[in-house]
Amino acid sequence: MRVEKDLKYSKTHEWVKFLDDTTALIGITDYAQEHLGDLVFINMPAVGDEVACDTPFGDIESVKAVSDIYSPVEGVVAEVNEDVADSPQSINEDPYGSWIIKVSNITDVSDLMDAETYERYCQEEE
Repeated sequence: MRVEKDLKYSKTHEWVKFLDDTTALIGITDYAQEHLGDLVFINMPAVGDEVACDTPFGDIESVKAVSDIYSPVEGVVAEVNEDVADSPQSINEDPYGSWIIKVSNITDVSDLMDAETYERYCQEEE
């Protein structure tokens, strides 16, 4: 399992990369993609949709199951990654380079963990 040191993490295995104080990229972690298996489809929100902390904004389908993707922040979807929509398997290949949505106007964040805390959290889940 790979964990990037410069990102923040949620308990539902999403990562957050803050671009500034009110804008961030969101994706799923290496831990999540490993447990899901080969990804085949992703359902994303539309630009302009509002997202809320700890609330699903989409789902991701693998050969094993369909899982919700939860927002670790509250804000507005500014952009969706069409490349990931067209090729969800890119998340399996590079989970931290394959962001799903960009959120702007962030007004709240859920309880985010730093990389070290997230690694311990994942070990406890095993």
